[in-house]
Amino acid sequence: MDHSGLLAALIIMLFVFSVGAVPQLGGGLCAHLIQSAGFPCTEHRTKTEDGYLLGLQRVSSRSTIVRGEMGLPVLLIHGLFMAGDAWFMNSASQSLGFILADQGFDVWVGNVRGTRWSHGHVSLSVKNKEFWDWSWQELALYDLAEMIRYVNTITKEKLFVVGHSQGTIMSLAAFTKPDIVEMVKAAALLCPITYLDHITTGFVLRLVKMRVDEIILALGFHQLNFKSNIGTQIMDMMCDGHIHCDIWLSAITGKNCCFNDSRIDFYLEYEPHPSSSKNLHHLFQMIRKGSFAMYDYGMWRNLMRYSQPKPPVFDISQIPTSLSLWMGYGGNDGLADVIDVQHTLKELKSKPDLLYIEEYGHIDFLLSIKAKADVYDGMIRFFNSVQKVLTVSGMYGVCIKPLPILVLVVYKCAGLSVPSIPSIPRQRLLFKYIMFPYIL
Repeated sequence: MDHSGLLAALIIMLFVFSVGAVPQLGGGLCAHLIQSAGFPCTEHRTKTEDGYLLGLQRVSSRSTIVRGEMGLPVLLIHGLFMAGDAWFMNSASQSLGFILADQGFDVWVGNVRGTRWSHGHVSLSVKNKEFWDWSWQELALYDLAEMIRYVNTITKEKLFVVGHSQGTIMSLAAFTKPDIVEMVKAAALLCPITYLDHITTGFVLRLVKMRVDEIILALGFHQLNFKSNIGTQIMDMMCDGHIHCDIWLSAITGKNCCFNDSRIDFYLEYEPHPSSSKNLHHLFQMIRKGSFAMYDYGMWRNLMRYSQPKPPVFDISQIPTSLSLWMGYGGNDGLADVIDVQHTLKELKSKPDLLYIEEYGHIDFLLSIKAKADVYDGMIRFFNSVQKVLTVSGMYGVCIKPLPILVLVVYKCAGLSVPSIPSIPRQRLLFKYIMFPYIL
């Protein structure tokens, strides 16, 4: 049965009545979800270039043995209407945040501006419309950039980045900027998105056709907060008697095969988090225009902001091939459609490691009860393999112009020194140019 019409009406009501203060739960994310599961966790705060105060959490292993040796830093970036709690919604054996920590990674949890685990702005109140004057463009170029810089500064290490949904939009946009990507070692992208012109969810397409995003902005609503008092009542109505929650979730994201719908009430204690109307409008622009570009203000304002009539594109072909990428996507994902993922892959110069799961939908990559075996174990192997290659390269190689292997063999067998590079031990050269290619 098609519920998209009723859903559209209810969502419009949600949008219209979603104005309100961002509710702050007592204590931080560490106290709410992470420490109670037995994981050491500390709260951090950093400020973006445009004045937003972001919350991050640092999570380490329950094992004192593993905890004694701080592992490689991993930054987790959540999706739309979510926050850092999304990585800890299931048990310690099923949630990626917990799994990475128990595997010895130094886990950092990002929370973008406006969410309940971040901390406002240095001068703006959440009641000011200026506070909500941003889209995923600012989330990529300010929030993610600052979180990467902060983790890099604290750990003195290049980091791994994991993004889901909007977190992948932010990541791929940010990685086109050399000053950001130089601090990143590798990235794993769940439900990767740069293009949205082939989404298959009839419900979202109906909202786009109705131009709900433009109506909301025209009415002067800048904040989307479904946890406002009226918003909560409407969500309760949506999930009690009229439409079962997993039905409307599937209508928005596509059919999900494997998440535990008995935990929906628990999920809704934390989700959804606030976002901005401008952010929704930017996402709908992507759907209408089939582009991966900055926010479109219209020709005249574009000329003022960008010095050109159309917004600049984020050219993902500029992402350096030195950045190792891993991507997981599903056949039932109504938002990160397979056609759009293939479009993304064609534009990248590098060839990411890929995981395709036919039965997985958009939420399964985050909340599937089988995700550890299906998704996360492979992601961790990818991170470990990247680190091993970099470690071996650092131990046995320096950046020099290679000589032909045959020449090296001749010099070695004749007992002669290798010309032009006398400071490099002969054993290291022998390993780098003769043995190392066969080990790989």
